[in-house]
Amino acid sequence: MKALTAKEEEIMNHFWANGEMKISELQALYSEPRPHVNTLSTFVKILEEKGFVGHRVLSPRNFRYFAKVTKDGYRKNSLKDVVDKFFDKDYMGVVNTLVKDEKISLEELKELITIVEQQ
Repeated sequence: MKALTAKEEEIMNHFWANGEMKISELQALYSEPRPHVNTLSTFVKILEEKGFVGHRVLSPRNFRYFAKVTKDGYRKNSLKDVVDKFFDKDYMGVVNTLVKDEKISLEELKELITIVEQQ
């Protein structure tokens, strides 16, 4: 799965939160000054080419777009890519870094272990 740019991720967040919609409905989700319809159409086309978005035809020039990838699926794949790239596929290295950098406390780590054991 390809990575999303910040703008692409912003648009995907709209699809994940609001479901299927037309470009005009997507545009309406933005505050003023809203991005131009052509700009949003270009981004949605790129997202479609990357496999994140699909569409269904309502009429020859009227489409509804929808997310083909779930937010959870993207999140998991992104995490895997980070672990693979920066930690040489070592998930324990990730956890160790989080603890050493005090991003997660030992108490939180113990709580996480308890949660995992109960599953």
